[in-house]
Amino acid sequence: MTVYRLSEEIAFPPPDEADPSGLLAAGGDLEPERLLLAYAMGIFPWYDESQPILWHSPDPRLVLLPSELVVSRSMRKVLTRGDFEVQLDGAFEAVIRGCAETPRKHDPGTWITRDMVAAYCRLFELGFAHSVEVRADGELVGGLYGVSLGGCFFGESMFALRTDASKVAFVKLVCQLEAWGFDLVDCQVSNARSPHRRGAVAGASTTTETSAETTRLRPARNDARDGGTTAMTSPSLLDALVFSSIWVAAAAGALAMACSLAMGVPAAI
Repeated sequence: MTVYRLSEEIAFPPPDEADPSGLLAAGGDLEPERLLLAYAMGIFPWYDESQPILWHSPDPRLVLLPSELVVSRSMRKVLTRGDFEVQLDGAFEAVIRGCAETPRKHDPGTWITRDMVAAYCRLFELGFAHSVEVRADGELVGGLYGVSLGGCFFGESMFALRTDASKVAFVKLVCQLEAWGFDLVDCQVSNARSPHRRGAVAGASTTTETSAETTRLRPARNDARDGGTTAMTSPSLLDALVFSSIWVAAAAGALAMACSLAMGVPAAI
């Protein structure tokens, strides 16, 4: 399989050309336009400091329909005890740094590089990235972050300094996304990158199904060539610019979250 090398042009090869591990391309940058286009195509960056930027689109793809979340009896007890306070978008940078710096049992390194932290903090400032903070006695003890586009939430990483903290963050987020009418939670891959999410996901979907779901939620644009209106099925620089100017204001899912978090005020859930 060919691994494509990206140029300065904001474009990606078709996701179905990824190799068996999900690796699709290398290079490019982490500018907002490229990141948003990647997510819209079912692609995400995943690499470490010793590597160039690597772009992945795994197949099968681990996804969750919010309405199909199954919460175990033990987790329901944790939620009802009230040991944790849960908030949205109250400490995004602290959460992403917690995900990067918290040791993991089976993965001593981190794929959340310094450039990744900066890039996703920029997406947060633009209203596309969001975090869930879990606190106990006022102290941040867990959380997660991801990207919101249209009716999809793309989970990136989570951490826990106290037992069940990250699980609480995930369950609370999915329940809130269902209330807001989100269609899909993309958990990306079933491995050490998403240890807690595996138990919550009812099943897996192929990359093409995930990409089709995302594309279906994207706004149509006028096609000047034939005077009609067509879906954006060939993502390009133009599409990336469309995302930058339209999604926060017009996409239903992102708008629901933006309205709930208006003026940058953290929201309790």
